[in-house]
Amino acid sequence: MKILIIEDEKLLADSLGELLEKKGFQVEIAYDGETGKSFAELGIYDLLILDVMMPGLNGYEVARQVRASRCFTPILMLTAKSTLEDRIQGLNAGADYYLTKPFDSRELLACINALLRRQGGQVDELRFGNTSLDLASCTLNCGENSLRLSAREFDVMRFLLQSGDKILSKEVILARVWGYDSEAVENHVEVYVGFLRKKLSSIGSNVRIQAVRRLGYHLEVAE
Repeated sequence: MKILIIEDEKLLADSLGELLEKKGFQVEIAYDGETGKSFAELGIYDLLILDVMMPGLNGYEVARQVRASRCFTPILMLTAKSTLEDRIQGLNAGADYYLTKPFDSRELLACINALLRRQGGQVDELRFGNTSLDLASCTLNCGENSLRLSAREFDVMRFLLQSGDKILSKEVILARVWGYDSEAVENHVEVYVGFLRKKLSSIGSNVRIQAVRRLGYHLEVAE
């Protein structure tokens, strides 16, 4: 699971990031609203943790603009503003949950898990066509045939399955799977897509990873 924290208080943002990474989440941090909005609109995150009081583009504006761009990633809004009017404003802006500061780390983690469950983030497997990906064992299954994927193959396949027939650019796949600070290039995506195509074929899957010229990849079910 990949989480984006948008928080201008660097100490708090970094502390949250360390806490979530210890719990097994992948975390990226944006320290201002403009950068956070740009990252969020890529659509590569499972959850956004968004502070309200930020200079420039505040949390309410970030949420509204992210939702206007048709990004429906769950938003957990963090703020010291705790009045009813503030909570209503946050929810109306597009937040899914509103957590007031200070908060206990256990409450934060409970909120995160609840939001991920709500969007199906805690399912055991992903399915497309006649094929499934077991999220616990990293196994690709089709009928009685199965293959265990490497960690990187699993991450790429999972992202493709979560997106279904939506086209994913190589840039977005790189950001989601390898991360922004990685030195990986688009050829890495091509190589792993090649690996996955061979594995899908070897287990008799009717799922195809189709390339769309200059746009990226998406899944199709072969007729």
